[in-house]
Amino acid sequence: MQELIKKAGILVEALPYIQKLYDKTVVIKYGGNAMVNEELKNSVMEDVTLLKYVGMHPVVVHGGGPDITAALKTYQIESRFENGLRVTDAETMRVAQMVLVGKTNKEIVSLVNKKGGKAVGVCGIDGNLIECEPLREDADGNPIDIGFVGKIVKINTKLLETLTKDEFIPVVAPIGVDKNGQSYNINADTVAGAVAAAVGAEKLMFLTDVEGVKDKDGNIIYAMTAESAEGYIEDGTISGGMIPKVRGCVEAVEQGVKRVHIIDGRILHSILLEIFTDTGIGTMFSQEI
Repeated sequence: MQELIKKAGILVEALPYIQKLYDKTVVIKYGGNAMVNEELKNSVMEDVTLLKYVGMHPVVVHGGGPDITAALKTYQIESRFENGLRVTDAETMRVAQMVLVGKTNKEIVSLVNKKGGKAVGVCGIDGNLIECEPLREDADGNPIDIGFVGKIVKINTKLLETLTKDEFIPVVAPIGVDKNGQSYNINADTVAGAVAAAVGAEKLMFLTDVEGVKDKDGNIIYAMTAESAEGYIEDGTISGGMIPKVRGCVEAVEQGVKRVHIIDGRILHSILLEIFTDTGIGTMFSQEI
């Protein structure tokens, strides 16, 4: 009986969050270890399906770097990176699109459907969802030439809104298209942020392989604003590869996303733990704390 009462208490704790997020859009960037570990895969898809059944509108944006690298190796094509972005010539672009849209995307869709959801796989080419142009500058404004890597110009939200307002869960592959119909590979974190801003998402969640942003003593920083995040970067608390991820979160908040979260996708049901519990997990970014 005590175990049953405990379970009831968990449901009651979730109630105000369900009420607050009812009919709201939640964008989930799916990547990291949660994409390769079978138990975690199932956990994420169960979480996403549950969000839909309690009245939210989940949108999944996925990466697929390891799958692309493995496929390129099969075709004896070398993988090269500059500033964390894959150098994408015409042949690499062909393989990346084939893998992301034809393999990775459909595997996610199939798994969501297996859990009882109704997922629909799309990429930026569908309905001109993600309009882009060639990325010609790095984050510091220096010129770069890395082939068919895209810079997002516009997110056309009608397709996503049509799907989410019905019973469907969009699963978005990070492939964009330019005005001439040329496909481009785009960083999945960037796509997730742009999609969340365009649809006015209540939450954007990045599933990562870290517990969250940590201070100099190794403790998780549970909440920060744009101002405090920049302060942590300046004093060296946030460094290395975490800097672009944090700045991406801040940019999404500044573009209108209410809450952005970096959470540990290695934890079972990390999405539910973040959304439906009082303490939450990981690091949250917002305009005000």
